[in-house]
Amino acid sequence: MIDPTAIIDNHAEIADNVQIGAYSIIGAEVSIGEGTVIGPHVVMKGPVTLGKDNHIYQFASIGEDPQDKKYADEKTSLVIGDRNVIREFTTMHRGTLQDRGLTKIGSDNLFMAYTHVAHDCIVGNNVIMANGASLAGHVHLCDNAILGGFTLVHQFTQIGTFSFAAMGSAITQDIPPYVMVGGRPTRPHGINSVGMERAGSNAEAVRLIRKAYKILYKNNLRLEDAIEEMEDLAAECDEISNMVSFLRNVSRGILR
Repeated sequence: MIDPTAIIDNHAEIADNVQIGAYSIIGAEVSIGEGTVIGPHVVMKGPVTLGKDNHIYQFASIGEDPQDKKYADEKTSLVIGDRNVIREFTTMHRGTLQDRGLTKIGSDNLFMAYTHVAHDCIVGNNVIMANGASLAGHVHLCDNAILGGFTLVHQFTQIGTFSFAAMGSAITQDIPPYVMVGGRPTRPHGINSVGMERAGSNAEAVRLIRKAYKILYKNNLRLEDAIEEMEDLAAECDEISNMVSFLRNVSRGILR
């Protein structure tokens, strides 16, 4: 289960049924949950807590120091949930004390090859990051969001649930839930109705989200006025309520 060429620190915690491939390096203060598969040539530097049944492919770097000039070797951490697939050459960094000192990743996510999750990011559940997609520091990527290949996300940006970014998007402001973006420059292009339907949203919810999208993007309203108008719909639909809640807490304005 553990290749004899793997280098594992005596202070690492390795659960039952963990597989560790050739030449992987597992540092101190790394905790690996049961059923997890670590491929060859993976480097994990703690403090890192990795849940159950994850699969990390070769040449990934998990829990390395943050790429932040203010970082001065403070003790910070990376926490990863269960059943994540982390493909080749993915990099995930620990947090910084300028935030909560924590980078946190949920469960059931797919990180394709060459993706990057920077310091202090929070990634939800059922997220897909396609090849080369990258999150700068302090990004919040909500449940069920999809980032197309080589999408770049600016620091401190929030990406809402079920949002979708096309290949090569450059995201510099917050993306509300259920909204699709793409192009150069990156702009909104309707709602992710396919994602909503696959998740079980009914036709009425999709219709109301389309209406909310028009209020937000087509009626030339200030954000505050659009939120006020959308609040009348929120009582009819949980999806609208989620969107309104997100919009009330945007930090960088929304991409328009």
